[in-house]
Amino acid sequence: MAKSVKLADIAAILNVSTVTVSKALAGQKGVSEEMREKIKKLAQEMGYKSPTAVKMMKNKKSFNIGVLISDRYFDQHDSFYWQMYQEVATRAVSKDCFTMLEILSQENEKNLEMPKLLQEDKVDGLIIIGLLKETYLTLLEQYCKVPFVCLDFYDKQNECDAVVTDNFYGMYKLTNYLFDMGHTQIGYVGTLLYTNSITDRYFGYCKALLEHGQRVREDWVIDDRDMETGNQGKLQDFEFRLPAEMPTAFACNCDLSAGLLIEELKRRGYRVPEDISIVGFDNYIYPGVCDLPITTYEVDIREMAKKAISHLIKQMSGEQYKQGITIVEGHMVIKESVKKVMA
Repeated sequence: MAKSVKLADIAAILNVSTVTVSKALAGQKGVSEEMREKIKKLAQEMGYKSPTAVKMMKNKKSFNIGVLISDRYFDQHDSFYWQMYQEVATRAVSKDCFTMLEILSQENEKNLEMPKLLQEDKVDGLIIIGLLKETYLTLLEQYCKVPFVCLDFYDKQNECDAVVTDNFYGMYKLTNYLFDMGHTQIGYVGTLLYTNSITDRYFGYCKALLEHGQRVREDWVIDDRDMETGNQGKLQDFEFRLPAEMPTAFACNCDLSAGLLIEELKRRGYRVPEDISIVGFDNYIYPGVCDLPITTYEVDIREMAKKAISHLIKQMSGEQYKQGITIVEGHMVIKESVKKVMA
């Protein structure tokens, strides 16, 4: 084992006292700048570590972090949640932690089977990405022996840590943007109550309408997926039920729904944005779904992953921190799917 470098070793080489070396490395007065730089440079070359740094390294613990995602989020395309998992894994490595991914089958979720990661005691903590069924979340809350954090959703039945994007305010900003562009007849696309995110975004849409003196028309609130399976688009046997009287714009709960809607509108003879304007959410869409760049609200996946890892490590380490729901703000991205309407 390599011998640790001491202050006396540095002092002997430079022919100065250990007090001088100590002051130089601590940034204290009483040492010339020239000598301070020599001491710092030599200390770095020799691999010197202060007693405090050594103690912190000894006390620092590596954790194994499990990541649980439902397989319904990986059905046909490269998933938004796969990108989110990659950010989680990257952040974990930077904190000297390791991630282990388990894809939860819909059958196991329905039958309330605990994840293998937990059954075999392989992890010190768990991050759940994407909403799971309430009964399954309750099972985890009752029987999970390690701390966990929900990412991109919150558990409305149980009190647990969660990191989410600003769903309400993000959709509020998008809908206000449509009003700024002259639109007053605006619909919403999203199957309400399917996820917290879809519903919270709907209420942001409602607030913007209310402030502009508009009411919500039920026939302009359109489902974008099957309530039971989550299937979206013609490839998964789901079709949009468009109203007889169309609005001039739609606020969609995600870019995938926006892209699928744009293609459906084209099939029915509408032009986007010339006839109908569209906004989405996430700033993420699968390749090949839609060629038109969609105005959207970008989710800060990197910051969300950073917060989730930070909260989980603090839980596993027993540190004090503010628990509950953490909201990470995103930002608007203006593209080509909205046309200004002249009064």
